[in-house]
Amino acid sequence: MEKKIPTNTITRDIKALSQPTGNIYESVVILSRRANQIALAEKKELSKKLEDFKNERDTKDEVFENKEQIEISKYYERQPKPDLVAIAEFENDELYFRKAKAEDGEGVE
Repeated sequence: MEKKIPTNTITRDIKALSQPTGNIYESVVILSRRANQIALAEKKELSKKLEDFKNERDTKDEVFENKEQIEISKYYERQPKPDLVAIAEFENDELYFRKAKAEDGEGVE
């Protein structure tokens, strides 16, 4: 099941984003970390798919264009950006987060 995530940037209500944590800065850190996780996962997935197209004869000067390779790259370019996916997950309560406990008992991010 594919989620309906906008592919362009839209204006967000800061108060709504800060509600789950009570602090906009904590929300931004959570969103940033999740976006980095998503970007890393997408990069690994794309690299794995494109690795199949590597040819031992290829050099930096001589790269053969492959239609399948181009289509895979275009598919990933059309996907919503990781930050938009993270925000959508956060807004839909699909994102789990917690504060780490410090030794003195105060929460630390």
